[in-house]
Amino acid sequence: MKKKQVLSALLTAGLVLSATGVSAQGPNNVQNTPNINSISAFDNKIIKKISADNMYNTIKLLSEQPRVAGTDGELKAVHYIQSQFEQYGYETEIQPFKIYDSVRNNVSGALTINGQDLKPYVFTGSYSAEVTAEVIDVGKALPGTVPDTVKGKIALIERGDNPFVDKIKNVIEKGAVGVIMYNNSGTSNAFGSADPGQNIPAVAITRAQGLDLVAQLKSGTISAQLKVSGSGFVEKTSYNVIAKMKPNKNKDTGQVVMVSAHHDSIPGGPGANDDASGVSAVLELARVMAHMPIDTELRFVTFGAEEKGLLGSYHYARSLSETEADRIVGQFQIEMIGSKDSGGDHNANGLIMYTVDGNKNIVTDLGAAAGARTAVKEILTYGKVGRSDHQPFHEIGVPAAVFCHAPLEQWYHTPQDTIDKIDKNKLQEAAEVIGAAMYQIARPDTPALEHSRVAPKPVDYDFENRPL
Repeated sequence: MKKKQVLSALLTAGLVLSATGVSAQGPNNVQNTPNINSISAFDNKIIKKISADNMYNTIKLLSEQPRVAGTDGELKAVHYIQSQFEQYGYETEIQPFKIYDSVRNNVSGALTINGQDLKPYVFTGSYSAEVTAEVIDVGKALPGTVPDTVKGKIALIERGDNPFVDKIKNVIEKGAVGVIMYNNSGTSNAFGSADPGQNIPAVAITRAQGLDLVAQLKSGTISAQLKVSGSGFVEKTSYNVIAKMKPNKNKDTGQVVMVSAHHDSIPGGPGANDDASGVSAVLELARVMAHMPIDTELRFVTFGAEEKGLLGSYHYARSLSETEADRIVGQFQIEMIGSKDSGGDHNANGLIMYTVDGNKNIVTDLGAAAGARTAVKEILTYGKVGRSDHQPFHEIGVPAAVFCHAPLEQWYHTPQDTIDKIDKNKLQEAAEVIGAAMYQIARPDTPALEHSRVAPKPVDYDFENRPL
């Protein structure tokens, strides 16, 4: 890889917020207005080509049916997205990965102790099996607290302090053959979930029932018959769609700038804003930048199974070698940028950038500055939120942020997230901000960053504790 230089054009032409608005600033804080015109000229190469109508039409097409991960609806969207990337001239790849859906087909469970059925609730995803064994109290099954004596026995566990799946994992590692979990408050027994591969039956009982068993165990041993049927997991396939455009070898800095969204939706929801709007911006920016001069690889990705726990982005991020991850200068995640009902009365129509750790990085630096130079006309703020596909990249050391309008609309995660709720103006503004920001990295006149984790600070912008 070529020796990299600091992105000096960003430092010498950095945008700062002054009392009179946005101004260019050269060395020693000398006003340097021509730099603004220069930057705007490069911005215009991108933003003048962005079409909100194109984006709206993409959302309309994608939201004709739900795109739940692992379904035909998702696969239809995947093929459409890939065809668009290919039409624009990108090298494309569909990356499949396995997901697991819990099933509860005529599910039943029984827990018989001393001839009495406690009528338990079967954990979502519990393994279907029947075991008869001694019961042993293991408290909350926290790490390092589960005794070796649980081997071959049914573990009695109290709910609380660590996730259900971790409790099950901790007792399985010690050889338990079943799980009975009692609630830590209230009178309900309807709780609990297991992970694929946790192949022992798991059920829940009320707090009163659990405390009664704890008391009995202090007086002697208890044997239980635990039976679960009709529950478990079914294996399915979800997909990531990857598109790459590499620069001319003579101009290649060896770096990558990445723009992404998730293409799946919730069950029963058309997902117009969440996140067909993000996909529409990914495709539109890919179209606009397909023939632009670049010295940095453009990488556009749409992820599957975000709604099931960021599964697609985690799969993709973990598939990257350390060397490949280090090449990624920044990841711009686009999430829910089109709803007319989101954003409230906040500046920039509610458009905000979120990082996982609440710290600034190259993505937020460039995004904040681009807001002032594009249709938004305001420097963006940033906040601290995970829960989206920027999180796996943050965890492998890639500077990342998610762009969205917050607070979210009342239609979020409902069947009412439909095309009629989409605002073309918001689509245009968000796409301009992200397009201008990422092209400031990719265009040939800005030299490569010395290191992808080095983030120049060209803009003064504020942290905002704004919830989604």
